[in-house]
Amino acid sequence: MQGIKKLGVITTSLLLISGCNLFDSDDDDTTTPVPEAESSFVRVHHTSADSPNVNVLAGDSALLEDVPYHASSAILEVDGGDYDITVQGILPDGSTVDAIGPTNLSFAADTRYEVFAIGQLADASLEPLILSNSVSEVTAGESRIQVVHAAYGAPTVDVYLTAPDADLSTASATLTLAYAEDSGQVSVEAGDYRIRLTGAGDDAVVYDSGTVSLADGGDYIIAATNNVSANLDNSPVTLQVSDGEATTLLPDVNAGADVRVVHAVADAPNVDVTLNDAAEPQIPNLAFPNATGYLNLAAAEYSVDVAAAGGAPVVIENAALVLENATSYSVYAVGELSTIGLQVLTEERRRVTTAAQVQLVHAAPSAGNVDIYITETDDISAAEPDFADIPFNADALVSTGNVALTPGDYVVTVTATGTTDVAIQTPVLTLDGGGIYTAVAVDATSGGLPPQLILMDDLAN
Repeated sequence: MQGIKKLGVITTSLLLISGCNLFDSDDDDTTTPVPEAESSFVRVHHTSADSPNVNVLAGDSALLEDVPYHASSAILEVDGGDYDITVQGILPDGSTVDAIGPTNLSFAADTRYEVFAIGQLADASLEPLILSNSVSEVTAGESRIQVVHAAYGAPTVDVYLTAPDADLSTASATLTLAYAEDSGQVSVEAGDYRIRLTGAGDDAVVYDSGTVSLADGGDYIIAATNNVSANLDNSPVTLQVSDGEATTLLPDVNAGADVRVVHAVADAPNVDVTLNDAAEPQIPNLAFPNATGYLNLAAAEYSVDVAAAGGAPVVIENAALVLENATSYSVYAVGELSTIGLQVLTEERRRVTTAAQVQLVHAAPSAGNVDIYITETDDISAAEPDFADIPFNADALVSTGNVALTPGDYVVTVTATGTTDVAIQTPVLTLDGGGIYTAVAVDATSGGLPPQLILMDDLAN
């Protein structure tokens, strides 16, 4: 059967599956052989947007390890029978906490089980959603799909499965699903389709897949999940599609890209930022040291001009900016006025209830290489830097990326590399679970030392 794997060492591009065989029996040549147990098949889907990576245990043994959000496992073959299944959340310090279970599940022979983690940790709504289907082949010339509404907080939706160019106003909903409901297995002719979602009884499209291809013999689980990438208010859903071998994410084709601009050039004046030679700047009069909020733009390639406020002089002209769909970016004006340039960082905006996520960016040309400490107090005399010898690079801006910390109180200290001479030190910061915190080191106002911080995301609130 397509997509079925014997339990053992199983690796996909998204999941690391342990090498433990949970179903060994004693091998004793003096006893009557026990008949081989009949097989069940299990696939696990992480669809809880605010939950950390998870381990899945059968009894005390690891079945899956370090499974991220928006991942589906391969199909695992197991002996039919009863199992205590536990889903453990992995905390920032590497410890674990039981998030679901242990739950006793009975796996029948010749049956495939789809086990979803749905809901949220934040409000204790996290729970398993378990679907079962008899094992069977897909008819030649057809694809088989099963659609699941796993987008927590999203209302009941009408699902339209149509030809790519079909006019939705003349189409009828293929099915209607409330949260935690599924379509059952549905067979359709293999080929190209378009999946659109509207509110139940409404004609306003809240999700559009664009053209998707369903393969001859394909056997798909299609889960509507919470979008965590870009245009979060207007594109609430991303489809998580598993065919048993790989997981594909299908964001709304119209989600666009979210972009914010950071003025990190201390000796530069207020600036206007203009895209594609527009008559008026999309971002006017941005002052150092400030950042805009996120602006949603269509996914495309843009020409960027940066000029002193009012339009002259132009300090960056026709810089190329390529924006991918369903992606968030921070665009930094960096360096000094004489060498000003644009650098782009891709942002991770998913909020994880069990972690405070901290990002530190080195955009201070006068500071040289630095060490960064994240400590519980302002005393770093006995501490080792969490990030050592971080350079300023105007051509490839250096960021820590989002670092997961246990929620609590912290002090961030920046020193010249190899010293404990404090260049920047924050007051005590209370970092909450589910928070995203970004701090950007820049030069002093008008340039030079001492450096200072631009605070963004939840630090700016």
